[in-house]
Amino acid sequence: MDESRESPAGAGGAPGRLMPPPALCGFLLLLALVFTASYAVGAAAGPVAPGMHGTSGSADTEDVDPHGGGH
Repeated sequence: MDESRESPAGAGGAPGRLMPPPALCGFLLLLALVFTASYAVGAAAGPVAPGMHGTSGSADTEDVDPHGGGH
């Protein structure tokens, strides 16, 4: 029997290869753009509180007065 069968992926799709829906690709692209923009805005804004220091500082930074006054 010489019957031609259509592939399960459709006439234009490659057999055995699943493509995600375009809406999912668009959502992931939008998510990446929003994350990148929020990271850039946060980096440009800097620390949220005056005198805020990172956790990687040395022990000597605890004695520094952020307002420049003496002890």
